[in-house]
Amino acid sequence: MAGRGSRLRPHTLTIPKPLIPIAGKPIVHRLVEDIAGVLNQEIEEVAFIIHESFGKKVEEDLIAIAQKLGAKGTIYYQNEALGTGHAIMCAKDSLNGSAVIAYADTLIRADFDLDTTADSVIWVKQVEQPEAFGVVKLNEANEIVELVEKPMEFVSDLAVIGIYYFKDIAVLKDELQSVLDNNIIHGGEYQINDGIKQMMSKGMKFVPGKVDEWMDCGNKEVTVDTNNRMLGFLHADGENLVSEDVKLENATIIPPCFIGENVVLINATVGPNVSLGKGCHIVNSTIKNSLVQTHVHIKNASLNNAMIGNHANFDGNFTNISIGDYSVLE
Repeated sequence: MAGRGSRLRPHTLTIPKPLIPIAGKPIVHRLVEDIAGVLNQEIEEVAFIIHESFGKKVEEDLIAIAQKLGAKGTIYYQNEALGTGHAIMCAKDSLNGSAVIAYADTLIRADFDLDTTADSVIWVKQVEQPEAFGVVKLNEANEIVELVEKPMEFVSDLAVIGIYYFKDIAVLKDELQSVLDNNIIHGGEYQINDGIKQMMSKGMKFVPGKVDEWMDCGNKEVTVDTNNRMLGFLHADGENLVSEDVKLENATIIPPCFIGENVVLINATVGPNVSLGKGCHIVNSTIKNSLVQTHVHIKNASLNNAMIGNHANFDGNFTNISIGDYSVLE
């Protein structure tokens, strides 16, 4: 998660993309919990590969995510954007035993039994336009025999989503060390796929793990959509997403919504598909399909498909907006 998330600016100017909240919880927090649910095993350690500039507060928040799972949290730095293979090797001191590798800008909904007899499981999702993704090629035994990046001709419709299980991660570490030593570069970067392909060439068994939902958080539009979808899933699961101390004055909440602590709604209609972080004040406004972070003051507004950062003030009748932390529009 070392990238700065340039496609999600201005929100990532002040906070790393994986810490943007979705339905009231940071993306990376949800991802770790979702993976833990699929694994159904005790997790000993969660290693986070970040940029050193993220700062100590971010590091403390990440360590806390691991500790909530009863695991050790470890921080590693990737200060140059040299690819996924390089990023993984930045955490080489933790690459022992069975492990999952995940890119922290995606969310999943999955319910399948992990095949721990395989050397590796690659999470995939069936997609309508496989030519836009990296896909897996399967043999008759439902084993992965090839990784193909953005195929011009049909190979399969199972896209790689960026989550991998390895029965012995030390094997991948050895192959990626070979990639680095031999300067095997694609697109100017060291890629995890080159290590995986070397494992495949040695006869190791790779199988697909299919997820039900794959949600991206790459830019503002898809992040708001992911927030909407996650709210729907959590509401269907019966989770209580509205804080008990929300103050309502001539106000209506249309579920599904996440409403954080100490939120005040006056002459307002909120929902459906709205996340309001703690300490927000909403006055004379209608908000739907929007993601609003903490301590935001909004009045005289009609918002749809909006994303607003922390401590922002907004007064107006704009609709489809995206403003970052501490911004003021009055």
